[in-house]
Amino acid sequence: MFAVYAESFSSDDPLQGLVVGERPDPEVPEGWTTVTVKAASLNHHDVWSLRGVGLKQDALPMILGCDAAGLDEDGNEVLVHAVVNDPSWSGEETLDPRRSLLSERYQGTFAEKVVVPRRNVVPKPAGLSFEQAACLPTAWLTAYRMLFVQGGFKPGDTVLVQGAGGGVSTAAITLARAGGLRVLATSRDQAKRQRALEIGAHEVFESGARLPVKVDGVIETVGKATWGHSVRSLRPGGTIVTSGTTSGPDIDAELTRIFFLQLRVIGSTMGTSQELASLVTMLDATDTSPLIDRTLPMSQARDGFAAMAAGDVFGKIVFTRDE
Repeated sequence: MFAVYAESFSSDDPLQGLVVGERPDPEVPEGWTTVTVKAASLNHHDVWSLRGVGLKQDALPMILGCDAAGLDEDGNEVLVHAVVNDPSWSGEETLDPRRSLLSERYQGTFAEKVVVPRRNVVPKPAGLSFEQAACLPTAWLTAYRMLFVQGGFKPGDTVLVQGAGGGVSTAAITLARAGGLRVLATSRDQAKRQRALEIGAHEVFESGARLPVKVDGVIETVGKATWGHSVRSLRPGGTIVTSGTTSGPDIDAELTRIFFLQLRVIGSTMGTSQELASLVTMLDATDTSPLIDRTLPMSQARDGFAAMAAGDVFGKIVFTRDE
């Protein structure tokens, strides 16, 4: 079958190991099912995989992609939940120490077909296209959990979203606005700041700029480049929710400010299948849909990877099946 996969790693030139070609049809283990992919969205995770982060050499070649929307074996329109748990795990899905994402231990979604546990198949909302639905399982679910589960933010709270432009940050802006929060956003790029206003931010600022108010919470996915600003922007008792370090993990933790102002720093990873269902319900109730930067046929996946690696993106990059 046609697929987009990692053949090798390169930290300097991640696209060097990317192959667009043919792979064997997947085998279906007991309790798993096949989804015919109609659309799949790109995440930073896919670029990091090509750098050898989170993906082991002995797993290659590995079909990339965490997210997909398509048709199940009965022809129903479905989403694929990307977190695969150990069969023996019975607690919250995101806390399973042996969990993995599709494309880490199991073949991913950038292919004609993907095989997943039956419990990982979720009905697709009728109001969203396959392309829109394919944006939800990683970036939008991550943003939903950061805001409303780990952060516990409520209508009327003020949140700062760092690094407007990426999939999680644009999802956080849109979801926070839909959830009744006051939304501030930052970006180094003026055009991205303007786009952030268009999708729901109340005010936008250059990265690192002094804010007119102290915020209740910060949605932090950037890491090294924005961490100090995130800590300094919080009110006493405020909360940083972090789910990524796209600019690097090595930071000055600002521990003195954190303990003196009694700030909370909370990690967040993906979300549960129930939270994915709640996200779908929220989108339906608020008439909200994911922002797509561009849609490309899967045969042109290399162009999408290059755009993400260069930071030339606002919203989600979606690949569709070549018909």
